[in-house]
Amino acid sequence: MDSQSLRPKASQETLISLIQLDPSPIESPELGPNTEKDLPSLPEEHESSLSGSIPSLKSRSTAHSLGLSGSGHGAIYYLTRVQRYSSYAFSVFASLHFATTSLIPLVARSVPASESYLLLAREIYQTPLSEPLLVGLPILVHVGSGIALRLLRRSHNIRRYYSSGGGGHPVSTLRDGWPPFSYIAASGYGFAVSLAAHVFVNRGLPLAIEGDSANIGLAYVAHGFVRHPVTSWAAYGALLGLGCGHMVWGWAKWFGLAQGADWKLEHWTGNATVGRQAKKRGRRRRRLLLINTVAVAAAAGWAVGGLGVVARGGETLGWVGKLYDGLYAKIPGL
Repeated sequence: MDSQSLRPKASQETLISLIQLDPSPIESPELGPNTEKDLPSLPEEHESSLSGSIPSLKSRSTAHSLGLSGSGHGAIYYLTRVQRYSSYAFSVFASLHFATTSLIPLVARSVPASESYLLLAREIYQTPLSEPLLVGLPILVHVGSGIALRLLRRSHNIRRYYSSGGGGHPVSTLRDGWPPFSYIAASGYGFAVSLAAHVFVNRGLPLAIEGDSANIGLAYVAHGFVRHPVTSWAAYGALLGLGCGHMVWGWAKWFGLAQGADWKLEHWTGNATVGRQAKKRGRRRRRLLLINTVAVAAAAGWAVGGLGVVARGGETLGWVGKLYDGLYAKIPGL
């Protein structure tokens, strides 16, 4: 009897709380570190896939042995992980490159004294085997999987929100259906362009003209700052700023820190759940400031040795200096 009398009262309290709740725009929930998953399938897709949704014991054991036992995961799930693990390999190269182009010059305070350490590091990441595994393939896979993810997510959005079957509006422009263009994505594409130019000048051009890059080192970079100061400062400034920002924010995303970083303030609505979320705004702002501080510190740390020492190393004289002049003369638009 008592339980039956409580039901109308509880329903009435729920209705009153819903009436008092102020309307507000629906926002996307915060994404955690393990939420890179596919959208649920459409009803027609679900019905058509029921006939083939029961794998045999043999196929399950085979998938488990290959490390693909996570049944039900689609292309977005695996592309996200490919993009993540490719960044691990490139981070090994970036750490070595940071040490030989910034830390060691900063300690040695001399370009000639730092050249031997750069040549030593090249024996690690510039061999016929390690260069494609640590530099070439990770970059291509990382950028390619990022582009594929955006295209795939747009395709899913169009099928759900813009197609006639989903009850949405038809696609009117090429801008419809795209996922949000985040700072990580924007800095990543900018970093890819700067990195491609850096690789072309310091690796591709010497290989194409001289047949190797044995004479290319810190002195080559310092010579470029003397001969073409404006272009060099702009190019390396963009490379360091975009690169450090993208890598720091990318690692923050892998650790689940970037998803909760925001400067936006939630509005009080009278609802207890929304109120608890509003109290987290201080933590979100501190997280945003922390990530940006680390990114600025990383770029500044690289610039202190790279731009503060190497860029001021002076020009190279003799036949090597003429070799450098000939290489820089081949750069289009320089």
